[in-house]
Amino acid sequence: MSTPTTKRVALVTGGTGGIGRVVVDRLVADGFAVAVHSARNRSRADEIVSRITEGGDTAIAVGGDVADENDMRTAFDAVESAWGGIDVVINTAGIMILSPIAEMSLDDLDRMHRTNIRGAFVVTQQAARRVRRGGAIINVSTSVRRTQLPTYGAYVSSKAAVDSITLILARELRGKDITVNTVAPGPIATPLFYEGKDDAAVERFAKATPLERLGQPEDVAESVAFLAGPARWVNGQVLWTNGGLA
Repeated sequence: MSTPTTKRVALVTGGTGGIGRVVVDRLVADGFAVAVHSARNRSRADEIVSRITEGGDTAIAVGGDVADENDMRTAFDAVESAWGGIDVVINTAGIMILSPIAEMSLDDLDRMHRTNIRGAFVVTQQAARRVRRGGAIINVSTSVRRTQLPTYGAYVSSKAAVDSITLILARELRGKDITVNTVAPGPIATPLFYEGKDDAAVERFAKATPLERLGQPEDVAESVAFLAGPARWVNGQVLWTNGGLA
């Protein structure tokens, strides 16, 4: 049975990850009721929810494989059952496997594209059917789509698909008062970013932007909060949240 809330309601997929967790905290601070999704770490989602609710705010945990339409249907149902509807969906769930194209394992390619493309499509499809008028759908891609770094070919191709899904859906939802945008981060200091990089590589990424630092998850959360709240005239766009990275 639903318990309607006067708060706006958000679902964050990948809500236990380096960016997702900070997005959750930012939306809670902005007054949202937040559903924290995790595909493989439900206990971590439960911990985040406990921390939020103990602080007097509103949250629930949901799980499931983002690429499984039944799992995501169940997750969306749980949010609607708890609070009567959904206003904002932020899809931060994704994986990154780096390899030169000539050496890329096709099994790794399939695994990454299943999460990053099919998963984004499934979540976005449910969001397109469920988000209420005045709401927002926000996907996360990558600024490497423009920088075109070696070893990122398979990953960038998956995130380019996310951008395309986003931009077309914005046009398909004409008349429904729902914005659809993508946030494309540059190098962000998360465990996913640091994986497989030595200190010299990290330093090169930090110096690549005019601001000469790595982005922080809070920088991405700031862009997400903008698109989730006041940015009602920003629609069908890719917001390059990358410190000026070319």
